[in-house]
Amino acid sequence: MEKIYDMIVIGGGPAGYTAALYAVRAGLDTLVLEKFSAGGQMTETKQIDNYPGFDEGVDGFTLGYKMQQGAERFGAVTLQCEVTEVDLAPNPKQIKTDSGEFLAKTVVIASGAAHKHLGVADEENLIGRGVGYCAACDGMFYKGKTVAVVGGGNSAAADALLLSKICEKVYVIHRRDTMRATKVYHEPLMKTENIEFKWNSTVKEFIYDKKISGVVIENKNGDNETVPLDGVFISIGRSPATELFSGQIELDEAGYIVAGESTKTSIDGVFAAGDVRTKALRQIVTAAADGAVAAHFAEEYLANL
Repeated sequence: MEKIYDMIVIGGGPAGYTAALYAVRAGLDTLVLEKFSAGGQMTETKQIDNYPGFDEGVDGFTLGYKMQQGAERFGAVTLQCEVTEVDLAPNPKQIKTDSGEFLAKTVVIASGAAHKHLGVADEENLIGRGVGYCAACDGMFYKGKTVAVVGGGNSAAADALLLSKICEKVYVIHRRDTMRATKVYHEPLMKTENIEFKWNSTVKEFIYDKKISGVVIENKNGDNETVPLDGVFISIGRSPATELFSGQIELDEAGYIVAGESTKTSIDGVFAAGDVRTKALRQIVTAAADGAVAAHFAEEYLANL
């Protein structure tokens, strides 16, 4: 007979491996499917200082590997493969990958959400060398320095206000002439003395040697301006990895899986954990918390089958 896992976890980031850890410790036969390497998006971060338990910080690759080892210590199995198709409605649920097809009684979707990139030349190579996507994660590296936030939505507004408390100067570069952020942000932004707006402007070029020293921006008239700075935080949104689940599971307008603090989705036995679900704060610690919650409710679901 074909093996049926108690749980399959799609995604080997902090949410996925925490779910796996809690599941195997509860006696559930658990398989983790990860396309790249353990840790997911956090492997791009060289220094993580806001995850509890590491008094001198930790790099994302090491933290991801430790999470994998912790889950596998108790019996979780990891398969490096790409999920190509899912059928979440039946019991057992069917997961097709480029390494074969797998069956499970429960599924935890922890596929994450990637930061949207500007698409400016050398952007990828400058990540960690002046280009960042998470002010809450990396803002302290720029204490007393000059930075820019690119974007005009709620995330950009919140990032600018956060950085204004840490940095000497914060530029907000936005392609429109007013912020798209909700009005609650407008007055604090305008009243903060060390925030300066560059309206109707887009980033055309990064200036750098070993790390960023400035950006070239272009306004709507085609005029260029060089802005000296030490770092750029790109805050133009995220893209949740939910294409595989569209049409099967309820998603919100932005493509995130609709799931509350219980991590339960619109399909019984399917849970969404971490950045992929609708939530207020997307951080490593909240993703890990989701994983624990998902495993708890998966265990409860299995007990009632």
